[in-house]
Amino acid sequence: MPDHGFTRANGALITALMARRGLLGALLGGGLAASLTPTAARAATAETAVNTPTRYIETGGRRLAYRSIGTGRPVVLCTRFRGTIDDWDPLFLDSLIVQGFRVITFDYSGLGLSTGEKSLNPFAWAKDANALVDALELKSVVLLGWSLGGIAAQAALSIFPEKISHLVLVGTTPPGPAVKLSEPLFYQTAARENDFEDEVILFFEPKSPASRAAAKASHDRIAARRTDRAPPVPYQWAAANLGDRPKAEPFPAPPILALLKSTSIPILHIGGDHDLVCPVENWYALNDQLPTLQLLTYPNAGHGPQHQHPVSSAAHIGVFVQSAD
Repeated sequence: MPDHGFTRANGALITALMARRGLLGALLGGGLAASLTPTAARAATAETAVNTPTRYIETGGRRLAYRSIGTGRPVVLCTRFRGTIDDWDPLFLDSLIVQGFRVITFDYSGLGLSTGEKSLNPFAWAKDANALVDALELKSVVLLGWSLGGIAAQAALSIFPEKISHLVLVGTTPPGPAVKLSEPLFYQTAARENDFEDEVILFFEPKSPASRAAAKASHDRIAARRTDRAPPVPYQWAAANLGDRPKAEPFPAPPILALLKSTSIPILHIGGDHDLVCPVENWYALNDQLPTLQLLTYPNAGHGPQHQHPVSSAAHIGVFVQSAD
């Protein structure tokens, strides 16, 4: 992408905003200023999301594949249903690096490049994340989960809360009964081998030309990695474990809901206003019950808002983590 370069005039403007708007202004100004210079930030490291090598840890009789990019506060990313280490938008990952994070992605047991017994159980996925955190000797992490990975991130609160400083949830659902159900179209589309049009349906807003354009740009960025790619999750196996219709209670876990109501860990949910599988309305219904929850909802966006708005999403995460320390 072109180097936007941060001019002296722009730098002076941000400095002035910091002085006039106090701490939040400083954080927002710094976050957005950094977001304008992803090329410069990437040049400071030899690795980017597209070319960083895959590494492995051996733990519990299985080998977990992971990639680590950047330096700073670690953020561990739990991917979506049918997702692998290669299904994150590289611009989103590189933009998190700009925000000062060490970005760690991984494959769950038995999926992608990892070995072991594969599962769609979010508690098993949370245990994989815990094993990775321990193997990398990380004392405190920002845990980010997308879709089913967001449910795994919530499950992690019951497994290793002492290692989680902040919880970032993307396009996922809270525990308990749904006030708005997912759409049957998701189950039809997610259960088959997907083409680009399916990606638009699943992760973007098909009715929006801007969202469609963002989908194409994101698709091309994800495809930019040519070597060392993870094999896709078998869609037949995933479909057999998915079900064929919306559920009145997609995440029936009263103990996790109780944890969300009592935790002191800051929580941010990033969603799209038309998420066909995890409607944001279910989070807004709990807004007055979850004391540390912040909600960010993008208009004309779907189940993958961080891919439609990769730089903006990363900037918001950076501000959230800094301001909620």
